[in-house]
Amino acid sequence: MTAAGSDSAEPRETPLRAAHEALGATLVDFAGWLMPLRYSSEKAEHTAVREKAGLFDLSHMGEIHVLGAEAAAVLDHALVGHLSKVAVGRARYTMITDADGGVLDDLIVYRLGEEHYLVVANAANAGTVLAALTERAAGFDARVEDRSAETALIALQGPAAVGILAPLTDADLDGIKYYAGYRHTVAGHPVLLARTGYTGEDGFELFVEASDAPAVWEALLKAGEPHGLVPAGLSSRDTLRLEAGMPLYGQELSRDLTPFDAGQGRVVKFEKEGDFVGREALRRAADQGRSRKLIGLVGRGRRPVRKGMPVLRDGVEVGSVTSGAPSPTLGKPIAMAYVDAELDTSAGAFSVDVRGRSEEVDVVDLPFYKRER
Repeated sequence: MTAAGSDSAEPRETPLRAAHEALGATLVDFAGWLMPLRYSSEKAEHTAVREKAGLFDLSHMGEIHVLGAEAAAVLDHALVGHLSKVAVGRARYTMITDADGGVLDDLIVYRLGEEHYLVVANAANAGTVLAALTERAAGFDARVEDRSAETALIALQGPAAVGILAPLTDADLDGIKYYAGYRHTVAGHPVLLARTGYTGEDGFELFVEASDAPAVWEALLKAGEPHGLVPAGLSSRDTLRLEAGMPLYGQELSRDLTPFDAGQGRVVKFEKEGDFVGREALRRAADQGRSRKLIGLVGRGRRPVRKGMPVLRDGVEVGSVTSGAPSPTLGKPIAMAYVDAELDTSAGAFSVDVRGRSEEVDVVDLPFYKRER
């Protein structure tokens, strides 16, 4: 495999390619990686995660380690979050912006030790994040290491996740909080076991050595058979995160948007000491208020709503869809869209222009789906 920051004409392969082929997966080039789109059907895999469990290969994500006496200071400077306040063993959702406040990527950062952090970047942006962190670490007593090529990432998601994983690990799963990550073993292999996810369900993400990934994957599949576990691909992952109202970079997040535009201003921590990249621009954005807001739409008909389609109120265009798909859980088309921040979404008749035909929609609060806890 190639490191996160390199370019290659051929899509990179995860350590689980042979396993995916043996399971009959449809493989596609996604963000420069050969990834499973589906194994059976999107709906079956989606439903399994909602009702039982699904197993995802996320080894295309970037794993960038920041180490050293000033590792915390580097991340406080480089990212919008207050990472020096994160306790060892815990994780934080945050973002990295450019100097103008535009989002370069959204991230999950784990604090593995007092002087050791793991930054997990989206596959398409891993090279950008690596370059930015390396540049921003200059002058600090810290180093930035790209370990993406030697790391595999497997996600076990769904209400049966605890029952499947418990017999395979030395971890007390009940003691692992949401957004926490600790070193344990799974199926006899060392892992960083994190209670995070991107589906709206309970579950775990397992960072493992690339060479150990096939054995851990197979052990999880076998342990999950009595629980209804199925392998799940990128397609179901997208509808799951959409139902959960979770933003996707390139759709709800981009360089043209600040965290405040995306309704994620809470991740920007102005109270931390010292300067950080984008502080001045983000302060202006916070003071000026949002120019747009993200809303949820549920279709009244059956035609799916897709990215880029115009949103109309009383026949006048007021915004654009960022993500849309049929919802297996709701049985209706759903979408997220940006509209003018001042728009009164409680009044008027809303619709989406679906290839020249107006489809009626209802404006709803996000998320579309929220699991019972």
